[in-house]
Amino acid sequence: MNQQALSDVKVLDLTWYIAGPYCTKLLADYGADVIKIERPGLGDPCRRMGPFPQDQPDREKSGLFLHLNTNKRGITLNLKRETGKAIFMRLLQDVDIVVESFSPRVMHSVGLDFPALHAANEKLVMLRISNFGQNGPYRDRKLSELVLSAMGTSMKTCGQPDREPLKLAGNLLQYQAGLVTAIAGMAALVCCRATGVGQQVDVSLMETCLGSIDRRAPSLLGHQYTGDISTRIGSGRGGTMAGCPEGVYPCQDGYFDVVGGAAWWPRNFAMLGSPAKLSDPGYGTMEGQMDPRRQEDILTALYTWAMAHTKQQVWEASGRARAAAAPLYSIEEVVSDPHFKERGTFVEIDHAEAGLLRYPGASFRPTETPWRVNRPAPLLGEHNQEVYGKLGYTEEDLAGLSKADVI
Repeated sequence: MNQQALSDVKVLDLTWYIAGPYCTKLLADYGADVIKIERPGLGDPCRRMGPFPQDQPDREKSGLFLHLNTNKRGITLNLKRETGKAIFMRLLQDVDIVVESFSPRVMHSVGLDFPALHAANEKLVMLRISNFGQNGPYRDRKLSELVLSAMGTSMKTCGQPDREPLKLAGNLLQYQAGLVTAIAGMAALVCCRATGVGQQVDVSLMETCLGSIDRRAPSLLGHQYTGDISTRIGSGRGGTMAGCPEGVYPCQDGYFDVVGGAAWWPRNFAMLGSPAKLSDPGYGTMEGQMDPRRQEDILTALYTWAMAHTKQQVWEASGRARAAAAPLYSIEEVVSDPHFKERGTFVEIDHAEAGLLRYPGASFRPTETPWRVNRPAPLLGEHNQEVYGKLGYTEEDLAGLSKADVI
């Protein structure tokens, strides 16, 4: 079977920045016909976010935008114009899913909230991504990845205990929210196809964060059982609750990470070459690994061994010992790694403006309904004629609509 899993799914994408576009990218990557709707003349603000070739901003060459919008078709439409809203309602007739990531008040203010859309298409699934959800005292508050990390409690546990809290790297939490929304959309669509009734799905960025608190942070249940609060326990270089030698360590040409604890000790011991000084069974117990003297012995042996090895040698030794240790890679090292090359983890896509670039490929691989690249990310308004032509609009009509700031 060559048909993709979502080939019969049609999506209108009203999202911008990261979380929403990542959701719709996942749907498009597995075959959904995703039409990305952007504001005329400006487009998704993500187009103004880098990286850019030679650090020269260009709305058609944003690396982030190109990655998040691969496999989608793109049109422009102004939903603040009555004509634009009328066109949107026509597009809605043949759609399974609408995804939007505006502030909660926006869709209602333009007359396109769920009751209005559901009245026009009773089988519609509407995915609504917002900062704090569609209701509640904070529903109109702004946030950033930094705010997500702060209020979502992850900053409470990141960083050294005697230093300032740290946020998680990059925009990890927004990608997580996009993934959660895609899963929620598929669940709602399955329900709709079974019952014939669509529904609205309210996704809160903050709640997707709170729903997956890191293992180092005491859970809600843990807090209720013990009164424990989240604390920073450091990078794990000895003396952590995980046990020594959990953490990141230097080697000849960089750094590597190793998982510690009593359960992993036989493998870590073997990775280090089974040094006689660490052969006492006490080094393999959690109590022993929390003991400062034994910690010093373990760390001395680890540092001595590590500085005599390269990252590749550490990786090979951990494989032989079946230990959980791995090199800290740069993106160049990941891309050139033979394992990822063999699996086709990264793919090349030729874009009309940005040229031939390498992108992340499939996150998961069904055997019968494959992931594949169908098209590069769209230019701003690239598919206006194709999409609106099917609604009966002529080139002359489109020129008029463009002049009137409708498309």
